[in-house]
Order: sequence, then structure tokens, then C-alpha cells
Amino acid sequence: MSNDNPVTDLETLKAEHRDLDERIRELLSEPTGDQLEIARLKRRKLMLKDRIQRLMDSSTPDIIA
Repeated sequence: MSNDNPVTDLETLKAEHRDLDERIRELLSEPTGDQLEIARLKRRKLMLKDRIQRLMDSSTPDIIA
């Protein structure tokens, strides 16, 4: 990830977030889903969500009312 193009970075993070969400759903649908792996993926997904939010917040200018 680079700061050269925040829009590209944001789209990359969102795509990874969607991929993790799909993988978690797959694991949850399996009767022998690895609970440790699911927990790891959920933590990674949450970290990505936070990074996405920070990127979105940094690209929004502060408005003084």
C-alpha cells in the first residue's frame, strides 16, 4: 500500500475485506470449520475495516461549522 493513490489503496482494502468475508462464510458453512482460522480471519477483517475507515476519514476534509 502506498500513499501515492489513496483511492486505489481504499479499493484494494475493500476488495480484501470482501474476500475475507466470503472465506469466513465458507468456513462457517462447513461442518468442520476451523474455529481458530475463523477467529483469525475475523480479526483481520476488523483491522481492515478500521484501516478503511481511517483512509476514508483522512480523505474527508474537516468542515468547521
